[in-house]
Amino acid sequence: MVVGSMVGAGIFSLPRTFGNATGPFGAIIAWCIAAGGMYTLARVFQALAERKPDLDAGVYAYARAGFGDYPGFLSAFGYWIGSCIGNVSYWVLIKSTLGAFFPVFGEGNTVTAIVVASIGIWLFHFTILRGIKQAAFINSIVTVAKIVPILVFIVILIGFFKADLFRANLWGGEGMPQTSLFEQVRATMLVTVFVFLGIEGASVYSRYARTRSDVGRATIFGFLTVTALLVLVTLLPYAVLARADIAGLRQPSMATVLEAVVGHWGAVFVSLGLIVSVLGAYLAWSLICAEVLFTAAKTDDMPRIFATENGNKVPAAALWLTNIVVQLFVISTYWSRDAFSLMLSLTSAMSLIPFLLVAAYGFLLARRGETYEVRAEERRRDLVLAGIATIYTLFLIYAGGMKFVLLAAILYGPGTILYLWARREQGKKLFTPIEWAIFAAAVVGCVVGIHGLATGYITV
Repeated sequence: MVVGSMVGAGIFSLPRTFGNATGPFGAIIAWCIAAGGMYTLARVFQALAERKPDLDAGVYAYARAGFGDYPGFLSAFGYWIGSCIGNVSYWVLIKSTLGAFFPVFGEGNTVTAIVVASIGIWLFHFTILRGIKQAAFINSIVTVAKIVPILVFIVILIGFFKADLFRANLWGGEGMPQTSLFEQVRATMLVTVFVFLGIEGASVYSRYARTRSDVGRATIFGFLTVTALLVLVTLLPYAVLARADIAGLRQPSMATVLEAVVGHWGAVFVSLGLIVSVLGAYLAWSLICAEVLFTAAKTDDMPRIFATENGNKVPAAALWLTNIVVQLFVISTYWSRDAFSLMLSLTSAMSLIPFLLVAAYGFLLARRGETYEVRAEERRRDLVLAGIATIYTLFLIYAGGMKFVLLAAILYGPGTILYLWARREQGKKLFTPIEWAIFAAAVVGCVVGIHGLATGYITV
């Protein structure tokens, strides 16, 4: 689940995304920051999985235990809606890939592309309704199948490696705007979040693990494996093409890089791998989306209807709402100028609040010494790692910029209706004084964000 959910659409778009932002040196710095920050976050997930085995819903459960019901709901909702938007980006990239061969699909947001994507959404929907075990088995097969074209891409580019071209690109290359190293690195941060999403996949499904230690090991092993692939796919294109050429490539840029090196068959080969990869990732994330909504409903933080299962033990109501939301966002891409980049960045932005709350909870746990009666010597290490993870996620929110904070608020504000529905069902008090302040901030952000869209201050 970790590798399957991490290796999806993002890795196939890395060459152009990084080519637009920076050269190899900036890319190396960016990956050091991203990998270091995400490693500390992975270690927080590992520590919490072992020290809080009763919290078996991952991202959402940790936020609720650490900060209360409403922040916990926002974490669950943000992670869920962000995952839904990520699923939309998968369909956009598939249709954009097909658009290179069949112009009717364009950049993935034409009417034909939206119709075909809609058919795919509901085919997957009814497949998953037949049973999660069957879907997970398909995911295992697809995970292996989609790694092969990525490895072939890496091996071929190593064979065509031109050291002089790599050196020429190292500090930014010719024909590209001159920006500071900090701005170059900052421009890559949201995409690095997107490609690392899924690092928490084992934690989300931890209730199925044979032992809690398996959750931590799966998280770290999956992280290290995928990080190596991400870095190689980013850096090797600088050794076969000029940075300006990489920045101008069509998405999926991994396919067009290989086409430039070996000919048209390279684009076909990578495009086929991308379609397998993205469909597999879509399956994994559909499962995760439904699981998050289902678990939040089981703990009374979402309306009870989403805690229901069908005869195949699939959270059917949660799956229905997930795919209805995905469908609506797919339709909305028709009015977007760069649908894939928007969905990628918005997915990352929606995931940052849940990640921040997990890191902060890990920090609070270590600072209080809670659960450290056993293996007390690990407390200092965990405190440092959780502290770094917290600072890293705060930096990511800053790097993403105010635009995506406001876009996130547009979703968080109305999403609170689900929380109000659940509290009314249970006859519970709506908010504590602090939660009222958080709710007010979400509403203000929502209003400002809508005003920004209406006046053109925020563009999509």
